[in-house]
Amino acid sequence: MMNLKNILRLGLLAATMAATLATAGVTAQQAAQLGTDLTPMGGEKAANAAGTIPAWTGGFTSAAQAGFPAFKSGGHHPDPYASDKPLYKIDASNMARYAENLTAGHKALLSAYKTSYFMNVYPSHRSAAFPQRIYDATKANATSAKLTGAGNGVTGAIGGVPFPIPSSGVEVIWNHILRYRAEIAERIIGQAAVSRTGDYNLVKFHDQTLVGYSLPGATEAGLDNVVLYFIQETIAPARLAGEILLVHETLDQTKEQRRAWLYNPGQRRVRRAPNVAFDNPGTGSDGLRTADQFDILNGSPERYDWKLVGKQEMLVPYNAYMLHSDKLKNSDIIRPLHINQQHARYELHRVWVVDAVLKPGQRHIYKRRTFYVDEDSWQILVVDCYDDRDQMWRVQEGHSINYYEIPTFWTTLETTYDLQSGRYLALGLDNEEPQTVNFDAKLTAADFTPAAIARRGTR
Repeated sequence: MMNLKNILRLGLLAATMAATLATAGVTAQQAAQLGTDLTPMGGEKAANAAGTIPAWTGGFTSAAQAGFPAFKSGGHHPDPYASDKPLYKIDASNMARYAENLTAGHKALLSAYKTSYFMNVYPSHRSAAFPQRIYDATKANATSAKLTGAGNGVTGAIGGVPFPIPSSGVEVIWNHILRYRAEIAERIIGQAAVSRTGDYNLVKFHDQTLVGYSLPGATEAGLDNVVLYFIQETIAPARLAGEILLVHETLDQTKEQRRAWLYNPGQRRVRRAPNVAFDNPGTGSDGLRTADQFDILNGSPERYDWKLVGKQEMLVPYNAYMLHSDKLKNSDIIRPLHINQQHARYELHRVWVVDAVLKPGQRHIYKRRTFYVDEDSWQILVVDCYDDRDQMWRVQEGHSINYYEIPTFWTTLETTYDLQSGRYLALGLDNEEPQTVNFDAKLTAADFTPAAIARRGTR
């Protein structure tokens, strides 16, 4: 019979406890596995049995280690795996051969777009890495973090992910929400709502983020329940320019849900925006994503029951440096029905699978969603979204890279495919921008107040 150590390492304990809502951290003995049998973030350190997923050996912790010592932060990251060739290509004709490693959403895309959609599968590289202080914080959180209320908040955690050895689906989701994405980030990105024929208008955002939860020296008491400050200013097209969204995301959403405000340039005033949440339409998305689909998933988990299915080996978007390249134009990526799959990279990775079903009496346009969450970073990589008829409606992908100068692992392009309309959304286009993510921006909490966005809007 397997001992407890091996059960934990293989992720089977989490599957057997999926129906139980955890109320406290793991034991010190269990936490001691972090950095030994498990990675510092809670993934399995060892390779898989077939050798098709390698062991985690630390990932990229600097630009020099990635092979680019001259790289300057804010640039388009050169691809450490540019010499890799696809191992195989999956399309509608051979998808059955790889069915056990394909998400339901990818099967639906392959079936819907038989003549154009395919997946190039490359060698797997476990590139994800984070600063040592995030590893240290994650280990400390493992024994102290707990859910509040019905799972709508977290207490006893700061800096790292709260539940590196999860025992419930909602713990995995909180790991994604609180994962490390650097302390400060500023970027200009494009969002394209693409018609069935490939036409689109580009909406451009200027985003600024301050993650108080991740700041060095941060304490839970000092957060005032706000883990993240976020500003999104629409800068193009002209008819939408000037609208500013401000969000204060909360840690214990049982105590207080997110605070949000909108600056309207026509009215030249700031007003509270309680509807910037859940299934309200995302900014400038032409109805192709909900507010809670930004960053793949954000906000309170209160409307769903979260079932931890377990850990599986799946083909997921990973190391998407090609889609991040300044050698491409937006027009090289945008195609009818889906992005140009020639530039997309898929790898075999272990992911936590979480199935979310809408609670009785709650409202959301998605009755059910299935999330595939990277074991090494807690980044959600794929989501299958179902409608009220239990039919596949939309498929989300998080094409992610290691921003190795920090290091952190985060999306560079998010796609949302609407299988019923043949339209899709591409969010995060930065290929034609002179700068990608500026992690050195000078921002403080004072820049993220209603008064600050009012001043900004009237300049």
